[in-house]
Amino acid sequence: MIDTKKEQERDELHRAIWAIADELRGAVDGWDFKNYVLGTMFYRYISENLSNYINNGEHAAGHTDFDYAKMSDEEAKEAREGLVEEKGFFILPSELFYNVRAKAATDENLNETLEKVFNHIEGSAIGSVSENSFEGLFNDFDVNSNKLGSTVARRNEKLVKLLNGVGEMNLGNVKDHSIDAFGDAYEYLMTMYASNAGKSGGEFFTPADVSELLTRLGIVVKTEINKVYDIITTKTIQFNYPILKAS
Repeated sequence: MIDTKKEQERDELHRAIWAIADELRGAVDGWDFKNYVLGTMFYRYISENLSNYINNGEHAAGHTDFDYAKMSDEEAKEAREGLVEEKGFFILPSELFYNVRAKAATDENLNETLEKVFNHIEGSAIGSVSENSFEGLFNDFDVNSNKLGSTVARRNEKLVKLLNGVGEMNLGNVKDHSIDAFGDAYEYLMTMYASNAGKSGGEFFTPADVSELLTRLGIVVKTEINKVYDIITTKTIQFNYPILKAS
């Protein structure tokens, strides 16, 4: 039975990603585009995750009007050490996705702003148990790449569209979704890349539909199999142990 809610969420996410791709058409290729979209999605996610965590604590304590996004950076710095210990990272209010996006269209140095923000996020985890997870997290998000534009103004124009595109995604609370928003976005982006890259795209990604078809074909009237032929990579995958047919 089809899960209607899940399909609606997935279709909405795919439409949002396609809209961003349409805005950035001709600017970056599929592989780099994937890094920009996923990087921006993650930036939004950790910004909202931290804000919600702080706001929920303050609201539970009776400060119902508190909003971390509106707090001054100086005040927020006082809680930095504790937040890094609890969450593994820290983001200043002014550097939250929401606030950076709000000023993006008028920020002539948006590329430098984002670079600084990403460096601060990665740097906040240094010395904590999450240091390895955040080290080089945004390395593939090159805000100064000529692929975004030949001038700073043109690059910033693309970055504004990227922030707005991800900001308009109906992600809500990721935990409430029926789908894995990031996992599904990654799969969709890889599918877009593989489709545009032709045969070579298969070296990086095999679409889920193809994998499922291969699996179904491979186990027809069989009790076990030990190898499959991947039509994308044109390679035979040999297993060291038999894969039993699902009951």
